[in-house]
Amino acid sequence: MESQNLEEGPQLRRSLLDGDHPRRNLNVGGSEDSDVQPRPSHSKATVTVVISTVVAVCGSYCYGSAVGYSAPVESEIMEDLGLSVAAYSLFGSIMTIGGMLGAVFSGKIADLIGRLRTMWLSELFCTAGWLAIAFAKDVWWLDIGRLLLGFGIGIITYVVPVYIAEITPKDLRGGFAFANQLMNTIGFAIVYFVGTMISWRALALISAIPCIVQIIGLFFTPESPRWLAKVGMDKEFEAALQRLRGKDTDISEEASDIKDYLEISQEEPQARFLDLFERRYANSLFVGVGLMMLQQFQGTSALAYYSGTIYEDAGLSSSFGMRISAAIQIPVAVMGLLLMDKSGRRPLLLVSATGMFLCFILLGLSFSFKGLPHLKEFTPILALIAILGLSAANTIGMAGIPWIIMSEIFPLNVKASAGSLVTFVNWSCSWIITYAFNFMLEWSTAGTIYIFSGVSAVTVLFIAKFVPETKGRTLEEIQASMTGFL
Repeated sequence: MESQNLEEGPQLRRSLLDGDHPRRNLNVGGSEDSDVQPRPSHSKATVTVVISTVVAVCGSYCYGSAVGYSAPVESEIMEDLGLSVAAYSLFGSIMTIGGMLGAVFSGKIADLIGRLRTMWLSELFCTAGWLAIAFAKDVWWLDIGRLLLGFGIGIITYVVPVYIAEITPKDLRGGFAFANQLMNTIGFAIVYFVGTMISWRALALISAIPCIVQIIGLFFTPESPRWLAKVGMDKEFEAALQRLRGKDTDISEEASDIKDYLEISQEEPQARFLDLFERRYANSLFVGVGLMMLQQFQGTSALAYYSGTIYEDAGLSSSFGMRISAAIQIPVAVMGLLLMDKSGRRPLLLVSATGMFLCFILLGLSFSFKGLPHLKEFTPILALIAILGLSAANTIGMAGIPWIIMSEIFPLNVKASAGSLVTFVNWSCSWIITYAFNFMLEWSTAGTIYIFSGVSAVTVLFIAKFVPETKGRTLEEIQASMTGFL
């Protein structure tokens, strides 16, 4: 799992893929050898890269708003349509079923028709979903809309970070990729903030606006150069790369690196799904799947879906809690974006997972105090501090960085299958947690929180031991290092 410096041309790249070259640069824990450093880069953020990223992350906004939608509108929808608790629980959780279905096809669709058309297709599903919810007359239309939303978002969660990673310069990739999480957070925060102020139908219509913006904006953004090169569209590849880097920028070296790596990877037979489990991909698969499982088993999705219940159990106003939680997430997400390419992925992940561990302990204690006569008065304030800390810690790292790393570590020849698998694992674990969460709370609120704290502790150890640092390296360097050695 150690990175190689790819300055020495195609022959070194071949040796990297074959696993014959001495190991250097990046080890399992992400540290670098002092004698070899990544080659310098003087890339800049062009207007085209910025606009393309903004258009892409409109899909991330849709994801955030869909996750946050069910919490603030629960009582209003149940009253207007006469839904039982069971019926509303199905409405809230059915999105994860759609997400799993979308995840299964996401990678293949993105490889078959390209990144832009895949985002366009996903937003058609999301727009239809929001409209079905907004004009629903009964629970069936609600569920159909939520299912369509889930399918579209299942595709979005794969293709948006992959597209951003493939169009941005290596020394800016982390910050731009973290814009995915920033817009996710903004969508979530806005829905939480205004969801209790306007009708649930109006909220659904507002949430559909970024979907329409992306559908229109995609007609004016360039396709991923790496995908164009992969499908043999050489002229379009060079034109897209030149447009992204600026008309006066010399792209010859970057174009050569991408083509050399593709030529080597394409000499091997077309990868099938089962090829993912070959020894060469074990590191990438272990890191990608591990991060996604731990991200969900920390319980963050359940807390987002049912935050109102947690606040009420702690003796707090659910609307107040959701609004203050939403308010704190946006500045934290901006901080994460600014720090991403300075501190790197691993430090932010470690800070995030450690912070979540401590906040879960504090939240568990707050509910433990609830049963003690002399300490129960501390439950509301401790719970509020803990939940706000959890929101901040999750936002700055674990919510978004696993998706960035997923988009970086898999080679193009297996990215479709690997991305679909990793995204499916994420949605599957999300469904397991969101489905089981209420049952766990009935068993023990404090016990449930302590279980999540234990998962957070395991996450810290996993990151420290296995997750590599990918900051400042091209995708080709990262992928060669991950697949060349075990």
